[in-house]
Amino acid sequence: MEGRFPLIGEKFPELEVITTHGKIKLPDHYRGKWFILFSHPADFTPVCTTEFVAFQKRYDQFKELNTELIGLSIDQVFSHIKWVQWIKENLKVEIKFPIIADDTGQVSGKLGLIHPGKGTNTVRAVFIVDPESTIRAILYYPQELGRNMDEILRMIRGFQVSDKNGVAIPANWPNNELVGDEVIIPPAMTEEEAEERLKKYDCFDWWFCHKKL
Repeated sequence: MEGRFPLIGEKFPELEVITTHGKIKLPDHYRGKWFILFSHPADFTPVCTTEFVAFQKRYDQFKELNTELIGLSIDQVFSHIKWVQWIKENLKVEIKFPIIADDTGQVSGKLGLIHPGKGTNTVRAVFIVDPESTIRAILYYPQELGRNMDEILRMIRGFQVSDKNGVAIPANWPNNELVGDEVIIPPAMTEEEAEERLKKYDCFDWWFCHKKL
């Protein structure tokens, strides 16, 4: 993986990071849990502040899904601490998850969080990592567009349903335009299996079958 950014399906790289909760070794610190590492451009900026409040408002929902949150920017830890205090004092929201202080830029460099065409600070990246430390999804947003945390929650739920039941998740699940809250059956691998699928499940065709959980 040396010389390039980590990809979906690969193990999250081993990193020792400085955070507002002390030193943390990734991904070992969250082994056995899902975790979401998300970067933000800078402390004390409006869009980033709305994102941190939005993540914290949903923190209990993430924890119910065995999922932890950890933020990151290239600000120093002192800035993170003061910003978190400001949010608590002025917005009455206590940020309970750690924030990585990557003021050297080393972590951002390894994870591909700085996109030169968008400046020298970190873009809004999201890494979703499963309990086996495998990267399951990577999202990138520019500085001017805040993230949708409900979509990130939906992704965690979708991954967990997929892993548990061996199914695929349709667009806009659980409110898909064709199958509602049902899930997609993996495609048949033989002609015999294709015929069985048509008898066993609701299908638009042998390659497009779905079911309720």
